[in-house]
Amino acid sequence: MYDLADWDLAHAPTPAASLEPALLLNATYEPLRVVSWRRAVVLSFIDKVEVIDVYPRRIHSVSTSLALPAVLRLRHRAPLRVREVPFSRTNVYARDALTCQYCGDRLAPHLLSYDHVLPRTRGGRTDWSNVVTCCIPCNRLKGDRTPEEAGMPLARRPHRPAQLFLGSLGRLGIPAPWQPYLPAPAG
Repeated sequence: MYDLADWDLAHAPTPAASLEPALLLNATYEPLRVVSWRRAVVLSFIDKVEVIDVYPRRIHSVSTSLALPAVLRLRHRAPLRVREVPFSRTNVYARDALTCQYCGDRLAPHLLSYDHVLPRTRGGRTDWSNVVTCCIPCNRLKGDRTPEEAGMPLARRPHRPAQLFLGSLGRLGIPAPWQPYLPAPAG
């Protein structure tokens, strides 16, 4: 049996924790979820998956070297479970690609806020359909008004993200090996 503690990542240009994740596909090539590089290696070693595509980077143990898996396909079909994306500030920022939905500026997370389209003081809820990413100056300018009242149209209406949510990759972009297996973006 292989022990991941034996893997030598000293030659990797980035820490092991930041190695690329893998896209896990069902046996029917439907995207299921994103898994860590460690999980991808384990699944391939125990023969639960077929490695469809790899990254150029390699990982090494004392006796083995292998390309880092990028896309995996389950050998047996798994039942699809609908999973809702949890509402959080991080997921809202990822959904909106770190972009202010009023002025269009793309900023670092620490320079962003989120805004209630219908203000909470008027009954607006804190959920996917009423919260957007915005920069702090736009949030202050809009204040306790609707976008229409403030004369600040939204770039996109807020919405609940799809069940396969790649929000954690928002800053990095979708890896090239994954693109043939993902649905085309709406819009």
